[in-house]
Amino acid sequence: MFNHLAGGGGSALCGALAAIVTITSFSPASAQSSSMLPPVTVTAPKSKQSQPRRATHSAARSNQVSRRVAARHESAPSRVAVPATVPASLTVATAQQALREIQQTPGGVALVTADAYKNSTVANTVKDILDYVPGVFAQPKWGDDTRLSIRGSSLSRNFHLRGVQLYMDGIPINTADGYGDFQEIDPTAYKYVEVFKGGNALRFGANSLGGAINFVTPSGRDPFANGVSIDAGAFGFRRLQANTGGTNGPWDGFVTASTQSSDGFRDHSYGHSTRVSGNVGYQFSPDFETRFYLNANDVRQRIPGTVSKDSALTSPQTAAAGNVALDQQRNIDTVRIGNKTTMRFDDTTVEFGVFGVDRHLMHPIFQWLDYHYLDYGGFARVTDDRVIGGFRNRLVAGVNLLNGRIDNQQFANLGGQKGALMSSSIDRSRNTSVYVEDSFYFLPKVAIVGGTQFLYATRNRQDRFLSDGDQSGATEFNLWSPKAGLLWQIDPTWQAYANISRSAEVPSFGESSMGPGIPTIPFTSIRPQTATTYEIGTRGKRPDFTWELTAYRAQIKDELLCLYSAFGNCNVTNADRTVHQGIEAGAGVAILRNLFVHGDQPDRLWLNVAYTFNDFRFDNDATFGNNLLPGAPRHFVRAELLYKHPSGFYIGPNLEWVPQGYFADSANTLSTNAYAIYGLKAGFDDGGRYSGYIEARNIANKAYIASSSIIDRANANSPLFEPGTGRAIYAGFKVRW
Repeated sequence: MFNHLAGGGGSALCGALAAIVTITSFSPASAQSSSMLPPVTVTAPKSKQSQPRRATHSAARSNQVSRRVAARHESAPSRVAVPATVPASLTVATAQQALREIQQTPGGVALVTADAYKNSTVANTVKDILDYVPGVFAQPKWGDDTRLSIRGSSLSRNFHLRGVQLYMDGIPINTADGYGDFQEIDPTAYKYVEVFKGGNALRFGANSLGGAINFVTPSGRDPFANGVSIDAGAFGFRRLQANTGGTNGPWDGFVTASTQSSDGFRDHSYGHSTRVSGNVGYQFSPDFETRFYLNANDVRQRIPGTVSKDSALTSPQTAAAGNVALDQQRNIDTVRIGNKTTMRFDDTTVEFGVFGVDRHLMHPIFQWLDYHYLDYGGFARVTDDRVIGGFRNRLVAGVNLLNGRIDNQQFANLGGQKGALMSSSIDRSRNTSVYVEDSFYFLPKVAIVGGTQFLYATRNRQDRFLSDGDQSGATEFNLWSPKAGLLWQIDPTWQAYANISRSAEVPSFGESSMGPGIPTIPFTSIRPQTATTYEIGTRGKRPDFTWELTAYRAQIKDELLCLYSAFGNCNVTNADRTVHQGIEAGAGVAILRNLFVHGDQPDRLWLNVAYTFNDFRFDNDATFGNNLLPGAPRHFVRAELLYKHPSGFYIGPNLEWVPQGYFADSANTLSTNAYAIYGLKAGFDDGGRYSGYIEARNIANKAYIASSSIIDRANANSPLFEPGTGRAIYAGFKVRW
């Protein structure tokens, strides 16, 4: 998806450092001079300042194979000239280094640089980041909240997130018991985002079906460290963002901050937020660096709630009456700190660090939830890449620790105010994962890859509300997740891969069932979800064509699904056996070139497409037979057709298409409707100091359902649906230096 990576790490860094408002002109032109393989298919504008360079560290490496690999991938022309006096960071990889790293994976991965989403869109939610990554289904609900599923993960999670592990600079965003959300994610803050699908997230100790996503901020050693951007648009949206950074001898630092607010498309959906991210690094030597991280968030958001299908399609701006009456909100204060140190010894790199997260959730919903979270842990990783007996061998091993404590109190919600205490507990989670993976190149271009992960996890709840401590309990898990695969470098611009991997997802404290007429299943009785996934695919790049094509089948046991409901809420327990299988396809192609401009930098008409096919179903279930699993469309298409002029100007339409509605219940009785929405964007970005964009979304003002909560059995009045946003226009401007 990222032809713009061929333009060099500078392009990705500039877009990331310069905040949200530049323009993404998706240009395959730069692909002609690079052999890097993009795992996804979005491209970015070529800069007027392109100059070839090599990474300063590559030539210093003593390992001959590593030098050749580094030179091949780092010698692409850079979009922005990087001063030779500023050595690269060891702790924060460039986009090219990160791309090269994930391409060692024999499976579905993606690297999304900032230029692919920040420069030509409003970049307000995680959907804007991941829109063109096949296999990812991300749909906004309200404010920053999003329904995110990778390969069918977390389909039954009607609130927050489960099944995908989120990281910021390698520091967990998810809580220690596994749930996550998106309010702490600031799309303006990152220089690239790494996506590891399914069992391909071994390096993070990820143990879930969906895999992991890592959001990476720039350092002070990146170009264009200073910038200011402003965005405004429909439904009262406005945002101001600024960043600054630089170096002073061995020191470097970077900080970015944004403040935004929006009235929201729907009633009772007003929100505002302030987010800050920064880091300070010290380089003891070219092979020894440490870096300290800080992230803080203040988020206040009203919740409009889910409504019936009829209400979503005929009165999409109307909020759920109960949400208004209870003044439902989701408010978060977070402080995240961490340290990462990297040391390089010829063929071996060692990374280690620690982190801590303090989070206060103030969440009036059916009750007034007042949760204090304290999560902390550490990690260590060693990578050894050398020639052994004439064969290249790459060994990666590591350990991840993530522990947490939740001070959990729930009060009666009296119109948005705290009432009487209804429950209180201390919830503790411990997770220790150890992993190892070895890639042995038994042929110069073919590696056999084998690895495994061991996870030890505990969950302990101390009920301090009920006199008999009835809700107390503890669980313990010991889980192995092996993996084997093949990676074939067919030529410098073309890879093929295959793997078999196992994943294991430990339940969070929210999994249980109780209520009138349904079985009472405490959280201590919920089993971990395990899956064996078979995957085969290819990715590659040609001067005017990039592609990714992956097919997979996951056979799942004890999937965490909604099998019972009470009071209209989903109760998540273990299903018996289910199957998730699908196709992930992405492509970018220059349909026409030399329309008005000829020569080395012609103009182009560029088509960018991401297609996901989902086939998720029960496997001879005693209750639901072979029904389709609810919560995700079978077909999902994102497409964009852009005219791109070498001056930096671009313009073109885009499409989001769900050609077939999907079910909202396991009984397959209620479904959404098919829809297609159209947009248009235009802008200018020549890689220089100034850039700007204008974007129109849902031009036809189509009423559609963007996402659906699920339940076991629904009826026509079931309040499960989130209406999509109506017609909207956004614009932005950026200056950077």
